[in-house]
Amino acid sequence: MLLLWNPYRRSGGQALDARSKRRNIIVVGFMGTGKSTVSKLLAEKLGWSRLDTDEEIVRLAGKSIPEIFADEGEDRFRDLESRVLETVLAGDRQIVATGGGAVLREQNRRLMLAEGWVVSLTASRQSLLERVTAGAAAGTRPLLEGDAVERIDTLLAGRKHAYDFAHATIDTSRRTPEQIASMLVRWV
Repeated sequence: MLLLWNPYRRSGGQALDARSKRRNIIVVGFMGTGKSTVSKLLAEKLGWSRLDTDEEIVRLAGKSIPEIFADEGEDRFRDLESRVLETVLAGDRQIVATGGGAVLREQNRRLMLAEGWVVSLTASRQSLLERVTAGAAAGTRPLLEGDAVERIDTLLAGRKHAYDFAHATIDTSRRTPEQIASMLVRWV
């Protein structure tokens, strides 16, 4: 699937689009789908500010994400993630890139739907493997410690429907970040 947009998803039957009163565009997706790069390009094209929740978590915690995982565990990281998401989404006219697991908590999904237009980026398994295994080897992706391929398969299976709540879905496997950002600009 290259592109899917469901204008009635989570809206009680009323059409949603980026021109509605939604204040932010929120980019979600599995690690390696291009959230950070696409969000930067989209913010430049729209003249909106751009925030990355992972960057905000690092700033708030005063340590890297791998350090948070090692020192405090994934639960603490997810708590920080929810807190940062709530703070960030209080803003307006922002492109917000989330971490891949931000969608795991129902409260986060509800907040994203309430405060913005949610776009899910997807990619084929092979594309993801090519994009994230270098980060796993460098130690920058704590969820991929050990056998990165096995961990990716496990995480993909566990998150199979985690991004289904989004208003729109774009497969990034065969598109450049520039093409995706341009496509999103046409929607707004």
